[in-house]
Amino acid sequence: MENIYRNYWEAVLESAYKRVRDEEVAQDITQEIFISLWENRERLVIEGSLGAYLQGAVKYKVINYFKSAIVKEKHQDDLTMLVGEQSAASAESQLMLKDLHKEIDEAILELPDKMRLIFSMSRKQEKTIQEISMELNLSAQTVKNQISAALKVVKKRLSYLLILSILVLLTQT
Repeated sequence: MENIYRNYWEAVLESAYKRVRDEEVAQDITQEIFISLWENRERLVIEGSLGAYLQGAVKYKVINYFKSAIVKEKHQDDLTMLVGEQSAASAESQLMLKDLHKEIDEAILELPDKMRLIFSMSRKQEKTIQEISMELNLSAQTVKNQISAALKVVKKRLSYLLILSILVLLTQT
């Protein structure tokens, strides 16, 4: 096997290089051919010259290399397109989320002053009902009632967004 390697390595490498025009790829192809030759040495039956067999092996390895490169390029293009679509969708989602927060803030501004204060303390400052009741000197039940009433007003004010979202989803399908 060592004699075969010494006698044919250069010719196989040169043949591979002429076809792919890339030294590293040509070396990889050549190495793969000789590894395959070694691994299959006991089962391999070569009819004709070994040189012709190795040239045929180069031809098929080069074809497989280019097929693989085409598939990789297509997958890379598909991945690039998918990432671009996801970025656009993400940007659109961020914009929609920003708009939603704006709508919620506007709905909260329409609440009566005391209700707006209690609701903001609960939702934006994340204070507990007990903390709000102590801070504002109100009963816990009053605080609960104010939060509940505020939620009803905000939900009613923003209910049109749910209808718009459903309509948008229906038109996209």
